[in-house]
Amino acid sequence: MAATMRGCISYFMNDAVTLRLRSGILEQTGATVDVLQSDTMDHYRTFYMLERLLHSPPKLLNQLLFQIPPYRQTMLIERYYAFDEAFVREVLGKKLSKGTKKDLDDISVKTGVTLKSCRRQFDNFKRVFKAVEELRGSLVENIQQHFLLSDRLARDYAAIVFFANSRFETGKKKLQYLTFEDFAYCAEQMIQNWTLGAVDTNVDDMDVDLDKEFLQGLKELKILITDKDLLDLHKSLVCTSLRGKISVFNEMEANFKNLSRALINIASKLTHSKDVRDFFVDLVEKFVEPFRSDKWSLNDVRLFLTQYTVCAHTLDAFRHQALWERYMGTLKACLLKMYHD
Repeated sequence: MAATMRGCISYFMNDAVTLRLRSGILEQTGATVDVLQSDTMDHYRTFYMLERLLHSPPKLLNQLLFQIPPYRQTMLIERYYAFDEAFVREVLGKKLSKGTKKDLDDISVKTGVTLKSCRRQFDNFKRVFKAVEELRGSLVENIQQHFLLSDRLARDYAAIVFFANSRFETGKKKLQYLTFEDFAYCAEQMIQNWTLGAVDTNVDDMDVDLDKEFLQGLKELKILITDKDLLDLHKSLVCTSLRGKISVFNEMEANFKNLSRALINIASKLTHSKDVRDFFVDLVEKFVEPFRSDKWSLNDVRLFLTQYTVCAHTLDAFRHQALWERYMGTLKACLLKMYHD
């Protein structure tokens, strides 16, 4: 094991020395190549001793062996837990298991991220997931408390944990245009509105699991498409409010019932784990692609979803106002984030 570690240090150290040479450090300091190699080796040895502490960052802060200023401790932690967008897009929504880890060779080749870096990033994702998956309280705050990450990086890790837990499909070809930032934004919206923590701060896994009672309740929304009078009235109200305001009014009017059925059917099927996994696939297939095909602008989509939501609130026979707002607020936010080239 020690021999293997020395070999790894030697291999990566040579790359580091080459990079430092290119930076002109010898000319700046007057050092020799031998001194540079020795200095670089010292840094590598120190890092290998530090790495086990980085697996539990509070230990790094409390150790006395290494005299590291607080700002450098923060930088070390932040850089160690940083990740490549190309890599995270390949594993987002997948189970953080040995099976996925076996694919890292292929992911490294596909993304251009070194295998060593892929392993570090994957192990970090898994470590954070294991540490916070069953904790009470805010997912972001738990990650910050246990790993001392910045707010932005903790929010990104919260999205990774959330996606791994619900196993959302993100790898299909039609989803490849979506960035990690798109998915992270949607994750944040869902955590804030669709999880148990959105309504009850005293439950376990509050920000990790979707609220099953809420998902079950979404079946009640089907009245908007099964009651013909209600469907016709809803359409009439939306069309009246949008006439002259969107560039695709005729297309919207002709497709209103199909769009409404799709919006409600997605809601009513979220009690099934497979339909939860396919949530983003459904949004792209049923809305993003048809909207693109009919040349809806982003503003057209925003106005339609806004009026579609608002007009349902004015229907006297529709009694599920809070449920409707909780569902449509998040769905609208996700769709608008996803509607781009």
